[in-house]
Amino acid sequence: MNLLDELIDALKRLPGVGQKSAQRMAFHLLERDRTGALRLADKLKAASERIGHCQRCRSFTELSLCQICANPQRDRAQICVVESVADLHALEAATGYRGTYFVLHGRLSPLDGLGPAEIGLPELMQLLAEGGTSELIVATNPTVEGEATAHYLAEIARAAQVKPTRIAHGVPVGGELEYIDRNTLAHAFGGRLPLL
Repeated sequence: MNLLDELIDALKRLPGVGQKSAQRMAFHLLERDRTGALRLADKLKAASERIGHCQRCRSFTELSLCQICANPQRDRAQICVVESVADLHALEAATGYRGTYFVLHGRLSPLDGLGPAEIGLPELMQLLAEGGTSELIVATNPTVEGEATAHYLAEIARAAQVKPTRIAHGVPVGGELEYIDRNTLAHAFGGRLPLL
């Protein structure tokens, strides 16, 4: 395999990047942006070597604690559990949430070899055992595995005398009922709230 093929193969490791997309990226970097290619290679190398996981929430950080966990202004009584760092960033960008997080880096999926230990649940139990947490906000995705993980998290919270809550799922703002899938509509209808 020549160097160009190795570059294309390396780019295919990125999610959603197939053969054609990887070729386009490789050709662009080599034909039009060699300086950008060198900068990208440098930043990938540095990130791979220096970015690890926060000791408290398991997010990405260069330090022992991430910026959120190190911030004394955050409410440590609330922990929001998410499946990925991308989910954490989405919540930070879209909400006014001022508590802390715990990142699973996955969800319970026995078929994929992901059990409680693989998604950090022993660390979460230890965090809850330290005390000071009054609410565990479960923000897993509304998939079969996400729902199973949510139920498991609720059990862990109750065992630690912490109130488990779940983010709402349902009809998106601006959505029309006739175009919503059956599962989403059923979940939204079952979780209806009083009209104030």
